[in-house]
Amino acid sequence: MDPFFIKALQLILSLSILIVLHELGHFIPAKMFGIKVEKFFLFFDVKFALFKKKIGDTVYGIGWLPLGGYVKIAGMIDESMDKEQMAQAPKPWEFRSKPAWQRLIVMIGGVTVNIVLGFVIYMMVVFTWGSPYISPDDMPNGFAVDDTFKEFGFRDGDQVLQVNGEDLKNSIDINKYLFLRDVNNITVKHQDGQQETISVPEEIGSKMFQEGVMQPFVPIEYPVLDSVITGGPAALAGLQKGDVIISINDIEIGYWHELTREIEENEGEPLNIIFRRDGEFQSVELDEQKAEILEDDMIEVSVTPNAEGEIGISKSYSISVQREKYSLAESVSKGFDLAYWTLHDYVAQFKYVFTKKGATQVGGFGAIGGLFPDAWNWQAFWMTTAFISIILAFMNILPIPALDGGHVVFLLYEMVTGRTPNEKFMEYAQLVGFVILIALVLFANGNDIYRWLFE
Repeated sequence: MDPFFIKALQLILSLSILIVLHELGHFIPAKMFGIKVEKFFLFFDVKFALFKKKIGDTVYGIGWLPLGGYVKIAGMIDESMDKEQMAQAPKPWEFRSKPAWQRLIVMIGGVTVNIVLGFVIYMMVVFTWGSPYISPDDMPNGFAVDDTFKEFGFRDGDQVLQVNGEDLKNSIDINKYLFLRDVNNITVKHQDGQQETISVPEEIGSKMFQEGVMQPFVPIEYPVLDSVITGGPAALAGLQKGDVIISINDIEIGYWHELTREIEENEGEPLNIIFRRDGEFQSVELDEQKAEILEDDMIEVSVTPNAEGEIGISKSYSISVQREKYSLAESVSKGFDLAYWTLHDYVAQFKYVFTKKGATQVGGFGAIGGLFPDAWNWQAFWMTTAFISIILAFMNILPIPALDGGHVVFLLYEMVTGRTPNEKFMEYAQLVGFVILIALVLFANGNDIYRWLFE
């Protein structure tokens, strides 16, 4: 199946699970407090629904617009803007007739479910599959270091041992730590065996973001092709899985990062590539090109990158990935740890959204769908679902009218002052919040479309 459809199916399944459980977080306490719930919908039923059935006082259904879901609670100013109901005298079973503390529990129920769900999923994932990590010993060649970080004293081939004086179990996490966490110093082992603790400037994450250096440490890998995209420039030139790149434009290639650097620096220009195929020559049938035999086991071809500057290859990984297993009790602690740091890191990077560069990188459903793998993988699916659940909790608690957080702010105001906000004010606030949300959705998905068309 096409990777696009696999990603789309995973996205729809993940969102369906999260939306239904989020709305149950509102639905269950509302029913417990005797509040009438008129509708419970997965997706929005603008004009019509794909399915609906009334059970008791509630109409359950599936809408056709997959932008979210909702529960319509009687006597509440929400996105339905049911002014006719609000104009009538309050009924005992309505939301507005209940004590403020009960209404607060109803409103924070969805966010609470998303946080707890993220924790539970992470817990079950690490219990079932364990936690992958790559130790310094699993990376004998160390990291290729971006030039901007070499200014601080890092070198190609460095192995990262500690961050802020504490052992870094998973070496690959170093980029995330630098970008999102408070890193003061990093202890590395250079290729000559000497250890050195290097200080890192304050606000290094902002520097990385502004300069576009999001992966300053890249594992050193040999230039061996793991796969070649069918119909891509490399495939048309005759390159195949297992080929070893020897040089590009007469520049000797020893490692994968040198290969990618040469491709990037030539900005889409034709590349003269010499490669070796398993130490023995195999004839290659080229499309309007001819391979030149250089030695017994080397071939020379010309490859022109596509419009995105890519030639359609991926590397073969030689790094060993270990997996730590956990008991059920240990998984609880690890799951909580993962949920906490996922929320922490997402909040930490949220500040970049308010920069000019960050605004252009905001994504909608296309970006969310891109989080899922091309091939169906249950571990990756559940890890991504847990991540989205944490994000939804954070986004929903933002103090924007029309979101749960907006309702919570008004309820807290009422509980502190003892005064209920004016219903007309609430209606206008809800309308403004709804307009803001629609604008954000359009902007985020517009970014997705722009990137798809022009990047």
